[in-house]
Amino acid sequence: MSYQVTARKWRPMVFEDVVGQSHITTTLRNALSTGRIAHAYVFSGQRGCGKTTTARILAKALNCPHLTKEFNPDNMCETCREITEGRSLDVIEIDGASNRGVEEIRNLRESVRYTPTRGKFKVYIIDEVHMLTKEAFNALLKTLEEPPAHVVFIFATTEIYKVPATIVSRCQRFDFRRIGIGEIMARLRFIAAEEAVTIEDDALMVIAKKGDGSLRDAQSIFDQVRSFCGNAITTTDALKTLNAVDLDVYFRVTDIIRSKEQRRGIEVIDEIIHSGYDLKEFVGGLTEHFRNLLVALSTQSTQLVEASDHYRSRYQEEAVRWDEADLLRLLRQSNDLEQSMRWAAQPRYKLEAGLLQMIAMEKSVRIGELLAQIDELKKRIGNSTSSGSDSGRTSGRGSRAAGDVRVVGSVHAGVLHTAAAVQVRREAIGVNIGGRGPVSGGSNLSSTMARESLMQPISAEEAYARWQEWVGEVRKERISVASTLDHSRIAEVTNGSIRIACPDDYHVSTLRRNSQFLADSFQKITGYQVRIEPEVLAGNPDVSVSIPLATRLDSGSARTQSVRSVDEHPVVRALIRELGAEKVEE
Repeated sequence: MSYQVTARKWRPMVFEDVVGQSHITTTLRNALSTGRIAHAYVFSGQRGCGKTTTARILAKALNCPHLTKEFNPDNMCETCREITEGRSLDVIEIDGASNRGVEEIRNLRESVRYTPTRGKFKVYIIDEVHMLTKEAFNALLKTLEEPPAHVVFIFATTEIYKVPATIVSRCQRFDFRRIGIGEIMARLRFIAAEEAVTIEDDALMVIAKKGDGSLRDAQSIFDQVRSFCGNAITTTDALKTLNAVDLDVYFRVTDIIRSKEQRRGIEVIDEIIHSGYDLKEFVGGLTEHFRNLLVALSTQSTQLVEASDHYRSRYQEEAVRWDEADLLRLLRQSNDLEQSMRWAAQPRYKLEAGLLQMIAMEKSVRIGELLAQIDELKKRIGNSTSSGSDSGRTSGRGSRAAGDVRVVGSVHAGVLHTAAAVQVRREAIGVNIGGRGPVSGGSNLSSTMARESLMQPISAEEAYARWQEWVGEVRKERISVASTLDHSRIAEVTNGSIRIACPDDYHVSTLRRNSQFLADSFQKITGYQVRIEPEVLAGNPDVSVSIPLATRLDSGSARTQSVRSVDEHPVVRALIRELGAEKVEE
């Protein structure tokens, strides 16, 4: 016999062999056992999940004279063999894509009047039924509603929403499920054992994931990998054959993000490009990687992680090194990056900018911790002011002490130098700071802090780091404006103004019409009031990033600049001026 592909050679012949669709096969067998056979069925589901296969098994079971005790066809009689080989006169398979006109349906209506030649039923299997024309569906309605007693229709479709409701309502509808990765792996492992093929579990996982819920696709990929590897399939060979990204690469990326090594991040992207990987597929895998880490951390289990046992243990070890809030932010940024890359003119630049933003992301601080530090700050300031009052010092400058220096140090370390502090700034800024009552000039302090917080211009580094978060905030209300931002970049940040480089006049006009909305959304996530100034700039906006690459790669200088920006923070300046504090070098 000539060679047959795995999908045909191992096509299920009985209901039990249909993978992942027990809710359907059990219903059909019960109907056969009680004789409650419907005159029409519609099978819907994605490609390769067993719709046509189940239809053929049902057709054989309806006509087989020797059903088993489990109500399966015996596949040995002449009737079953004819149906299996596609030469039965009683089971007619019709391709809805090529026989979609009203004339073909009229011919079908004429043929249903004839009784079956060998079996009990004449079965019509129409594949891709959604491809029929509207007129063809209308011509089928009457026959479908009152067909002859010896006729059974079975419709299969991948797009059930395109089938008219008048057709679906006359049928029993069965929705086929997407086949799970574990079920695909089990079936492929069985086939490999039957054909004396050795295959690693990680290779099975790669093939099953590539199948994307379709057993037929996974079997075709299995044939492809087997042609390359022979009868001994390794994970390395499977990845090479399918040009798939190894999970080790994603673990390297998370190590780079955690250690904030920008240069290594750029090098990894360069390696991915030179290896010929699809960048969009890489970002999709990175999103899944962050999801797996988040699931492993939040559930304290890897049961819901679709990976081999080896990588599940790695996910468990890696997850404990992360904070849940940080993983949520990374997952959101990666998902936004995946969406924006679909329309990016330069996917590489988009990916590099996105990864650098992940690396530059500061560690999140919980609101409870911030509030506790603010309370501690209030107590320290209250104690220092009351101590100064008891000793008879009327001048604010007379209360300088080591404790005051530590207050400013704590501001540097934990309260004001975090992105989350900006969010609680408005609530914390107006609270009486003194521990035993209002401090003299406290209202002036609050108003001064609030006024300087809004007037202080945002740094270029922070504006660049919050770009993706800003785009995500805009996308919640105005998708078209967010899409315009996806094709633009920050060109310059000066004196409270953000100049945005746009590729053409259309993008500029869109951003100008929505400039106030953009400014409000930026203030919502950062606390800074800015002016939005879109312009058409020469060159490709994708490469006009807001901060020079050399500056971003120099993490040491970036940290120095960050500390300097804390000294210039409006709240710190207000505290120094109103309370008479001085910076003490340690």
